[in-house]
Amino acid sequence: MAIASNSIVSFAHRSLSQPGTHSHPLLSSFVSLPPSPSLSLKLTHHSISPLHCSSNVPDTTENGNPIETRYPAFPTVMDIDMIREILPHRFPFLLVDRVVEYNPGVSAVGIKNVSINDNFFPGHFPERPIMPGVLMVEAMAQVGGVIIMQPEVGGSQEKFYFAGIDKVRFRKPVIPGDTLVMKMTLIKLQKRFGIAKLEGKAYVGGDLVCEGEFLMATGSN
Repeated sequence: MAIASNSIVSFAHRSLSQPGTHSHPLLSSFVSLPPSPSLSLKLTHHSISPLHCSSNVPDTTENGNPIETRYPAFPTVMDIDMIREILPHRFPFLLVDRVVEYNPGVSAVGIKNVSINDNFFPGHFPERPIMPGVLMVEAMAQVGGVIIMQPEVGGSQEKFYFAGIDKVRFRKPVIPGDTLVMKMTLIKLQKRFGIAKLEGKAYVGGDLVCEGEFLMATGSN
């Protein structure tokens, strides 16, 4: 129940000085518990300012900007429907929620919103949920697939595969609530053989969490 800020609630009995009156040690300054059940509620208003649940609650504004305007949403270059038209992956293995930047034939940046409802967290791990490193690599590869499956690089094939992974490093754990931002850059493409080499970096809040080099192959079979 919300009460005006700085309100003092005191329970007053008609006779607080009766013998046998006992007070709880933690509430002695506010509440007296006499034997009689007859109690009255006295509400004293000292301020009509909004209620603050704690004296150390941080201010929700910074330089006059409310918190809801301080963190703009990621842009949408490709939404999930467009991604599903490009990639063959489906639940539970489609690990790219949105493409926020795309430079045709050169690079792409995609995001994965990491949720406690992701199906791998109950087993990895029940007491300390961490996104598996192999799935971070898979998500990055799918962002790479957005590049190499496009007509700009001759990607009219229906499938693409891992051909190799090199120099992969995991820097920090990724946990539920994080937004994984993955940038993939095409380094080399051999259209004749359908082989592409990409460099990938993944970030959470500006911190590098994973990086590596990806060799990928396209083909119709």
